[in-house]
Amino acid sequence: MIELWAPKARRVRMRSGADLTRETELTAGADGWWRAPADLADGERYGFVLDDGELRPDPRSRRQPEGVHAASAWVDTDAFAWTDAGWTGRQLAGGLIYELHLGTFTPEGTLDAAIERLPHLVELGVSHIEVLPVNGFNGVWNWGYDGVAWYTVHEAYGGPAGYARFVDAAHAAGLAVVQDVVYNHLGPSGNYLPEFGPYLREGTRNTWGDSVNLDEPAVRAFIVENALMWLRDYHVDALRLDAVHALHDERPVHILREMAEAVDALSAHVGRPLTLIAESDMNDPTLILPREAGGYGLAAQWSDDWHHAVHVALTGETSGYYADFAASDALEKVWTRGFFHDGTYSSFRERHHGHPIPAEVPTWRLVTFTQDHDQIGNRAAGDRLSATLSPDRLAVAAVLTLTAPGTPMLFMGEEWGASTPWPFFTSHPEQWLGEAVRKGRAEEFAKTDWDESLVPDPQDPTTFQSAKLAWEEAETDDHARILALYRDLARLRRERPELTDPASGHLSAAIERPDAAPSARRFVLGRGALRIVVNLAAEPWHVPLAAAEDVLLATVPVSPAAGAVTVPADAAVVLGPPLG
Repeated sequence: MIELWAPKARRVRMRSGADLTRETELTAGADGWWRAPADLADGERYGFVLDDGELRPDPRSRRQPEGVHAASAWVDTDAFAWTDAGWTGRQLAGGLIYELHLGTFTPEGTLDAAIERLPHLVELGVSHIEVLPVNGFNGVWNWGYDGVAWYTVHEAYGGPAGYARFVDAAHAAGLAVVQDVVYNHLGPSGNYLPEFGPYLREGTRNTWGDSVNLDEPAVRAFIVENALMWLRDYHVDALRLDAVHALHDERPVHILREMAEAVDALSAHVGRPLTLIAESDMNDPTLILPREAGGYGLAAQWSDDWHHAVHVALTGETSGYYADFAASDALEKVWTRGFFHDGTYSSFRERHHGHPIPAEVPTWRLVTFTQDHDQIGNRAAGDRLSATLSPDRLAVAAVLTLTAPGTPMLFMGEEWGASTPWPFFTSHPEQWLGEAVRKGRAEEFAKTDWDESLVPDPQDPTTFQSAKLAWEEAETDDHARILALYRDLARLRRERPELTDPASGHLSAAIERPDAAPSARRFVLGRGALRIVVNLAAEPWHVPLAAAEDVLLATVPVSPAAGAVTVPADAAVVLGPPLG
């Protein structure tokens, strides 16, 4: 049975077959739904004609072989021979997330090529692979946030069959898959949904375009069913929900709570953990509070505050939204309390912002990171920390990231201090759209302290090519040293229960030089019996050792003597009692 929600149409026909000449008339039903009996073969092309218009792809298309403007291809969801029957999933607590973009993770930029790199992630100690959006967009390469075909897998990556192979291989390697999904807007090219029905709310926009119409039950169902599709049909373990603060929802039950309830029900049915992680600019713990406590019941949310506090401490950069995080207590506060802005005044927003996280909320419910796709890619040149920090400071960043109280996340290549940038890139075929992106990007940085001349052309293919990881550098010189450190830190995190203890009451933080510039301060950050000592000052720091305390890990060679350890400039050590 073919079903289509198209309340705007007076007549709907489906065209199918190799030449799209077989025509099937759909019958109108209640609430804007159209239906017809149909039996499409796997791979068969089809599409819909609304009234006397042109052929349009299926809004729930699983595959667009010729792009988002062309006919859909039917996908038999039962055709793939899964081998992960024994996979029981992985909970997020205690995990280590690795964020990657398929087009730039490997030279080939495909799902099958990414499979070949899974052993690297296993050796690194990763538990969850977070994949930037894979749904269909116009063009060949893109960050993925301009998607218009939410149910598809981008053909250049390998399509739905390639995606199934990737998830199956990840599970065989013991890795969970987190899929990044975008429900707050649609891309500018190939968005035919408004022709079918009121998918967008007229007169209401967010940063990226018209808001999705969450007042309409069919649109809400379209979103929730899409979330379930990834988890059910593709065996995905978690979803990262993009910019949920841009979801304009005035219904009594928020779409996030509705989604969480549906996902929890599916999790109970399939017998493995299914996780929802929100990206949110609101600093609002409502997202992760239990539903019985008035929350939405999501598993976790990203913490930009953590990133900002660590970024300022490492780089000294204090322009724009970094300004508030020059405060002497910024790193201490995000270490012990999660959010820096928890009702405090935000100079960037020019208002008070955020709410405190209740003490009973487990610390792993915040995803914390020193680098991610946004914080790198939204810089003028897409420069990573490796472009400006010394290898010693990159090593300190590694320690802060992997000893953090939250669930740590790495951005691809971070683990070896990759030298390649990750700038914003697009491949819009429409000249007008490409020019609009160029102009918008230039105007964005004209309002900042960044040099406009540093902004690469997003439409230039060399911008995309520059973002591809140079895997050959991972085993050379300082890159190899940093990679070894990340592996050691991940191993230490697995071995020491203090580093995955979810209780915020076991956290402590102190600053030894509060009046120094942010990038010249000294910190002692506690996790139970462990102390993480960070020296960002120019002089060595003599730190007394407690009884039975030893150096468990150091970013540079150190030798305890006379009951103390000397931590060199731009170095970090982890102190604690030996296991056993």
